[in-house]
Amino acid sequence: MLVAAIAVASSCSSQFEKLLSSYNYGDKYRAALKYYEDGKYSRAAQLFENIAVNVQGAPQEDTVRYYWGMSNYKMKDYVTAQSNFTEFLQSFPDSPFAKDAEFYMIDCMYEQTYRWELDQRPTQVALSYIYKYIIENAGSENAKRCGIMSDDLEERLDKKAFEGARLYYHMEDYKAAHRALKNVLKNDADNRYREEILYFTAMASYKYALNSVEDKKRERYMTFIDDYFNFVSEYPQSRHKAELDGVYNKVSKIVKKEN
Repeated sequence: MLVAAIAVASSCSSQFEKLLSSYNYGDKYRAALKYYEDGKYSRAAQLFENIAVNVQGAPQEDTVRYYWGMSNYKMKDYVTAQSNFTEFLQSFPDSPFAKDAEFYMIDCMYEQTYRWELDQRPTQVALSYIYKYIIENAGSENAKRCGIMSDDLEERLDKKAFEGARLYYHMEDYKAAHRALKNVLKNDADNRYREEILYFTAMASYKYALNSVEDKKRERYMTFIDDYFNFVSEYPQSRHKAELDGVYNKVSKIVKKEN
């Protein structure tokens, strides 16, 4: 059985090599589409790439170029597929495949973005294309999928901004933490980590005051009180409220004693 299987595989490989070197582009075209339909994307990609030059100006040129990109996309070779789709859109902006090609180009960009801890420039570039696609194709199924992508990428940016500012807090540089956390919300008031940002802002101002010289403490405790009321006015049911209430009660007593 094993010998027979090897013989069949060898025969198939031999046939494919012959097809690849053939000058019968009609056979190659039909075989490439069949390989694609059968999920044999590597072979399909090789054939589509092989005949792409030879079908220039032919009616099936955009089909060849589109399915070449789709074959690479299905293989998860997102770098090559993105290049395929980018070139496709430049050459065939009015093709029936153009809208799908644009979506798959964007999806390739999305797949090449990084975790929130890493460089987010690819994320920002991908988002610019995603927003444009959603506006131009509102209500389409692909636009809905773009919406899911944008939500994921926006969350990464929000988390990176929050964690970058909170790093100062963990380093116990409370003054820098307070400033950095406030700047996050100044730049993006709708950051989805807003509750946590406001919590750490209040705690940073408290710890900064606590570690200050005596003649600066009262002024800095007043900053904490402002931050505390900002927090509880927005998040009265927060899991952090009990902790901040305790800190506020302690600070209130200190401030009243000094009056």
